Amino acid sequence: MTLTPTATDPAGEELPAPTSLAEVKGWFFPVDQVLFDWFLTRQDELTEPGDLLEIGAYMGKSAIFMGSYLRDGETFTVCDLFDSPAEDDANSAEMRYSYSTLTRRSFESNYLSFHDELPQVIQGLSSLVRDRVQAASCRFAHIDGSHLYEHVRGDIEDTKALLHPHGIVALDDYRSEHCPGVAAAVWEAVATGGLSPVCVTGTKLYGTWGDPAPVREQLLEFLAGREDLWHGVEAVAGSVLVRVRGISTEPPAQPVSRHHVEEPPPVEEVPQVVLVEQPAPAPRRRSATRRLVLNVLPPFVSKGFVRLRGALRHQA
Repeated sequence: MTLTPTATDPAGEELPAPTSLAEVKGWFFPVDQVLFDWFLTRQDELTEPGDLLEIGAYMGKSAIFMGSYLRDGETFTVCDLFDSPAEDDANSAEMRYSYSTLTRRSFESNYLSFHDELPQVIQGLSSLVRDRVQAASCRFAHIDGSHLYEHVRGDIEDTKALLHPHGIVALDDYRSEHCPGVAAAVWEAVATGGLSPVCVTGTKLYGTWGDPAPVREQLLEFLAGREDLWHGVEAVAGSVLVRVRGISTEPPAQPVSRHHVEEPPPVEEVPQVVLVEQPAPAPRRRSATRRLVLNVLPPFVSKGFVRLRGALRHQA
C-alpha cells in the first residue's frame, strides 16, 4: 500500500488533496494541454518508443498531465530542486523569489492524487539528468526549470542528447519579458544548435532535432478542425513555424483524449474610455474696477493695486 504524502502550506497546515487539474497550482494553460495531448497521442498512435522527461516541476501540474501518457515499460523522469539549496547565488535568488513555497512533499502529494506511483524523481540541479537518463531514450521532454541563460542552455544541450531523433521538446518561457535568458538560449538553439521549431503558443515553443515537416503537416491538419484554436503559419529564418492560440473562453470543443482540459478564466471586459472634447475655457473677464485701474493709472500704481487685491483675496 502506497501512502500519499500530505501537502502543507507555508504555515504548516495540511492542504486538501486536489481532485482536478485546475486545483493544482501552476502555469499550464489549456492551449498547451491540447498540444501536449496531441504530440503525446500522436507518438502513441505511431508507436514511437521512448521515455518522458520534465525539468522543472513546481507543484506537478504538467507532470500530472504527462504521467497519463506513460506506457508499460517506460520511465518518466522529473527533475527539480524542490527545497534543496541551489549552488550559485543567482539561482538561489531566483528560487527564493519565484518558488519560496515549493517542496517535494507538495509535488508528490499532488501527483499521487492522480496516479498510483510517483515518477523517477531527481531532486537537485538539472545537470544531474544527463547522468541519470540514458542517451537517445526520450520521446518527449518538457523544459521549465531555471530562467538563467547558462542553465537553460545546458538543459537544451542535455535534452538534445537525451531525445530520440523523432523526439519533441517543449520549452517554456521562450518569450517572457521576465526571463530574457530563456529566450536567448532557446533562439540560440534554433539559430545554431539544429533545433527546428514546430509551433509556438503564448508560453511554449515546441521543436525537434529530427525532421519537423511530417509533424508540422499533421499538426496543421489537426488545427484546421479546431474552431476553438487560431493558428497561423510564419516563415522564420528559412523555416516554417506554426503559431497557435486559443480564441474562445469556453473549453475546447473536442476534449483531449484522456483529460478534461481546464476552462480558461473568463476574459475581463475592459471598459471603453470615451474621450469627450471639453470646450475651451472662456477667457476670464476682468472686473470694471480692475480694467479701469489697468487702463488709466500709471503702471507702477496699477501693479501695486493688483498685488494688494491678490493679497486681500488670499486672506479672505
